[in-house]
Amino acid sequence: MKEDNHTTNNSILDDVIACNDLTVLNDDLLLQQLADYINQLILVNFERLVQLLYRIDVSEAKLKYLLKENPAEDAGRIIALLIIERQIQKIKFKKEMSESDRDDGGEERL
Repeated sequence: MKEDNHTTNNSILDDVIACNDLTVLNDDLLLQQLADYINQLILVNFERLVQLLYRIDVSEAKLKYLLKENPAEDAGRIIALLIIERQIQKIKFKKEMSESDRDDGGEERL
């Protein structure tokens, strides 16, 4: 049963990483589910959490700062917010690049 919980939680992270919908990423339930998963990783597989944060490209400096400045806050929630924030940044960047390509009329840039 423990494996099923890990699989379910891991799919939450996969959903966040694959998501291109800003509305979905701003959902409070998603944030809570992701925070719960992050807290589980903190307790049972911290190395996996570090690997995930590196892969997602969460700012280590920002994470350390937020954790230090908010010691009473839930670390899982802080990390989940940073993951979601990073995904939103990626979506916006892709959208800007797509619009930029259309504005160029598809011409190749030198």
